[in-house]
Amino acid sequence: MGVEPREVKRVGAFIRNLTLFMAAFCCLQTYAQTSQSPTAKQLFEQERWPEVVQLLEHAPRTSADLDYYYGVALAHLNRFPEARSALLVGARRAPRDKRFPIELAGVAFRQNQFTEAKRNLHQALRLDPRDDYVYEFLATVYFVQGNLEAALKYWNRVGKPVIAEIRNQPPLRVRPALLDHTFAFAPASVMTLDQLLASDVRARMLEIFTSYHFEIDARGDGKFETVFRAQELNGFGNTKVEALVRMFRGIFFEEITPEYYNIHGSATNVRTLYRFDTDKRRVSAGYSAPLKEDPTWRYRFGTDLRNENWTIQTAFTGPSIFLGALNLRREAIGAEIRRLVGARWSWSAGAEFSHRDYRNVVPGIALTPQLLARGYQIKQIAQLNYELWRSPERRLSITSTVDSEAGRIWSAPAQSFEKLQASVDTRWFPRPLGDDLESHLRLRAGKTFGEIPFDELFMLGVETDNTLWMRAHKGDRDGEKGASPLGRNYFLSNWETDKNVFANGYLTVGLGPLLDIGKSWDTSPALGSHKWLFDVGAEAKLRVLGVGVVFSYGKDLRSGHNAFFADVRL
Repeated sequence: MGVEPREVKRVGAFIRNLTLFMAAFCCLQTYAQTSQSPTAKQLFEQERWPEVVQLLEHAPRTSADLDYYYGVALAHLNRFPEARSALLVGARRAPRDKRFPIELAGVAFRQNQFTEAKRNLHQALRLDPRDDYVYEFLATVYFVQGNLEAALKYWNRVGKPVIAEIRNQPPLRVRPALLDHTFAFAPASVMTLDQLLASDVRARMLEIFTSYHFEIDARGDGKFETVFRAQELNGFGNTKVEALVRMFRGIFFEEITPEYYNIHGSATNVRTLYRFDTDKRRVSAGYSAPLKEDPTWRYRFGTDLRNENWTIQTAFTGPSIFLGALNLRREAIGAEIRRLVGARWSWSAGAEFSHRDYRNVVPGIALTPQLLARGYQIKQIAQLNYELWRSPERRLSITSTVDSEAGRIWSAPAQSFEKLQASVDTRWFPRPLGDDLESHLRLRAGKTFGEIPFDELFMLGVETDNTLWMRAHKGDRDGEKGASPLGRNYFLSNWETDKNVFANGYLTVGLGPLLDIGKSWDTSPALGSHKWLFDVGAEAKLRVLGVGVVFSYGKDLRSGHNAFFADVRL
């Protein structure tokens, strides 16, 4: 007995209707439950971090917003590795969303991973260059690292930091009015990066601080106080030991240096030198002070008397070719005024009146009558310094200097000359904090015009009175000058990296490699280096009570000669 087709249709229709009813009921029930439960966004806005994590931990996160909620909630629960992973997933989904690099920076900052935090914050600034929160966050990271210049650069974008007070630590003897003019910033105002840099060069201009630096400390009211920490020179020295060290620091070079600093707190200094080396006798004295207690102006005048024996030859050791010899007597007096203009450039102008005489001359093939011009000379001196580029974030600066010297000698016949020099200095502190690792590259070049006297020639080599160092070429032999290349024109590159290996507050020791490249030219075939010179070696720098001693070792890659040299610096 079969089933009627009509009955089959009725049963099928009933089953379909029942299925649709059950499905609609389940959807309505799910909707009702969902509408009663808070969403991830609502939990996030209410800062219910554990519940955000519980809701999203095992559920599929199908949008960048859910990744963001989940990552931030994990970060608030100190689950930093998981937070970072979630935020990175969201950043890949929404690469133009600045929220992700900002939160990634926060995660890195809370783990003291400052390099990663800075990288993410700079990424956020590329996405939105007008975000004040990112500027302040980035400034805080640099501030925590101790990079005050970079912190100011970004704080200044949001009108910070406001300085409430300026303190000196320890107390200083320099006159308060002079010190106040040294600081380009003032209380109850925003300290800018340019003001900090201007204050730095003004403090250096006083020439009474063996070391100094600026600090700012945050206060509870959102303002800051500035602390100027400096070691000040006073009189012959702050203690008897310091006075003896400073006066007799050059005793091994047969010289003493009586100096008196900061007379009556005015940053007025008197520096003298007496050298009793029989081949390099020298007496010099100089007086310098701020002009009308303005640290942006400084004047100096002085005198310099020399009696030196020179033997011009081609090497400081081993076989050497004799080129000439003489005794040089030179007396000079001079004056100079220097001006700081803002934070990045300065100029100076001066004049020198001198007299020279040559005795015991053996001309050889190097000493021509023009070089041995005797008589009185007047020389005008000018210098311009300009900072080409500075990156506070990278702790890198590039500065330039141009020097001009124009002189005339009343000899028979009279001679005129011009000396031009230019230099570019690059200084880099690779570490984000401190100055115990420094790399320095200096490029210099000089050219002369006209007929110059012998004592105006450029010399490449290490020697107490010379600044154009080739550290595998000593400037004297058997105590007499003239053993390193002399010429009218030169190029010189000096590179060195210094790493402090010991410091205890009184003594600092630094070590590092060096590389010098140079060449000297002259119209006379007897002078100049004729070839490029390459010196490699190492240098040790000691600093005790504000006095620096430099020990260098250099190897000449052309001749194979080795040179050891020591120099004393302030």
